[in-house]
Amino acid sequence: MTTDQIILFTIFAGFFVVLLTGRWRYDMVAFVALLAGVLSGAVKSKDAFSGFGHPATIVVALVLVVSAGLVRSGAVFLITRSLIDATRKMGTHIAIMGGVGAVLSAFMNNVAALALLMPVDVQTARKAGRNPGATLMPLSFATILGGMVTLIGTPPNIIIATIRGKATGVPFKMFDFAPVGGITALAGLVFVAFVGWRLIPVQATKQGAADQLSELSDYVAELIVPEKSTLIGKKLHMLYDEAEQADVAILGLTRGGKRFAGTARNTALKAGDALVMEAAPDNLDEFRTTLKLEITDAAGKKLGVASDGLDIIEVVVPDSARIEGRSAIAIGLRWRKRTVLLGISRKGTRILQKVRNTQIQAGDILLLLVPHDAKDDIINWLGCLPLEDRGLAVTQDSKTWLAISVFAAAVLAASFGWVYLPVALGVVVVVYVLLKILPLAEIYDHIEWPVVVLLGSMIPLGAALDDAGGTQLIANSLLGLTEGLPAWAVLTVLMVVTMTLSDVLNNTATTIVAAPVAIAMADSLNASPDPFLMAVAVAASCAFLTPIGHKNNTLVLGPGGYSFWDYWRMGLPLEILVIIVSIPSILVFWPL
Repeated sequence: MTTDQIILFTIFAGFFVVLLTGRWRYDMVAFVALLAGVLSGAVKSKDAFSGFGHPATIVVALVLVVSAGLVRSGAVFLITRSLIDATRKMGTHIAIMGGVGAVLSAFMNNVAALALLMPVDVQTARKAGRNPGATLMPLSFATILGGMVTLIGTPPNIIIATIRGKATGVPFKMFDFAPVGGITALAGLVFVAFVGWRLIPVQATKQGAADQLSELSDYVAELIVPEKSTLIGKKLHMLYDEAEQADVAILGLTRGGKRFAGTARNTALKAGDALVMEAAPDNLDEFRTTLKLEITDAAGKKLGVASDGLDIIEVVVPDSARIEGRSAIAIGLRWRKRTVLLGISRKGTRILQKVRNTQIQAGDILLLLVPHDAKDDIINWLGCLPLEDRGLAVTQDSKTWLAISVFAAAVLAASFGWVYLPVALGVVVVVYVLLKILPLAEIYDHIEWPVVVLLGSMIPLGAALDDAGGTQLIANSLLGLTEGLPAWAVLTVLMVVTMTLSDVLNNTATTIVAAPVAIAMADSLNASPDPFLMAVAVAASCAFLTPIGHKNNTLVLGPGGYSFWDYWRMGLPLEILVIIVSIPSILVFWPL
């Protein structure tokens, strides 16, 4: 081995070992590894930060922003609001949730897809009286599988496409991954839904593992029936099914400032009626979006919830607060601070009069709609204490189809090669900002910067290893191991090695290392690089044995009550199934 090869292999080995200890975050470890490569001379100084401008890095960042726009527009509510049915059998529930998660993760970041569906799954588990650990791991695996189907579904596919473009002059297109990825994902989903969940350890599903998601405070709130609403003329009890799906309790009805006696279940709705309900913030927003209800201020003025720069925040009221002992109207919250009191959470007490006329008590938790640029000032003015930010947002249901149309147009343009994918996604982000689907001030909040740093740091190291002949050295070693074996066996060895790395490392780092090796192996066999790159794409995405191989597995670790070693019980047979299904598919659709 050359000096540069020794240095780079040592850096990569150190990177892997440090990640396995779990003591330092992966982005910092990757950046230190990059600096070590530059200082040792193995990575040229002029190439040190080339990874931060790499198309793969840009696309990953843009996909996260676009995903946030789809969520904020209410596009995802069109799917998720029909999913909660606690009466379904376990296999049916997992099949439906997993199928939706797979489809979403094919077109948006799979971490974002899981983050979106995980609360839905937990809520369904609560209604069914079962532990969420029975379904969260299958949901995580399903969103990972779905990401394999398209170019933008998962970072390894983006990296593979870019490396293929550099090697052959033509990168993979949007749906080039679909034949192999789709067949593999479908087989994996069938296994997860009808067999895999039964392999999850009993203690994770039956022993009351604590639901470690933060308990959401329920608020008593009011939403207004707008003019020309389809709800006008309907009796209140006709909304109960929608309320049940959104996990909202309708407490009653007020009209003209007066509350109807009882629950008013048989009262026909009129424009301007205020529905009094009890719900968690996200459920409240889902119910408002589904039925197209409105938020109004104390004077009855409609608020433009889709306007730029509105946030939903939660604050707790201490004894010394300005608002303690007074109502939102009395303190002039709306006209003084452009802020609306959406709801009040008061443990053990239901607030049945108008929320904004309610006298606030010490210990109350308030749900407030505030201007983005003034929330700190408002919290200080009220004398309240902010609760931990849970990412609450105002869903802009009036722009749902507009957001979907813009994104679909960009995907089609990129699919047919009319527009370069990073440019198409960049246009979507700009349009979302111009249409006020996403506030400009929040754009950078949705980018997962540790992933950007990881990619930006590892890409130059991977390129340096390739330039130094390191990937060819690995390829020669694998070829020596598989000499005389048929092509399917060579691909199998490549997939097993890549999967093993991906189970203990970030899948993007694994792809950066394994893709050049795949090309080198193909060159040595005088074969097309495409089947080898496809093998790496599938294998790098399928990290099912540990909670650290993929972020989705990490996300469900606490809420599911799993231990570190619970994953392999369902993950090992799933990885074996993936190899069995994907190898023939690769050889059919991407022949040697």
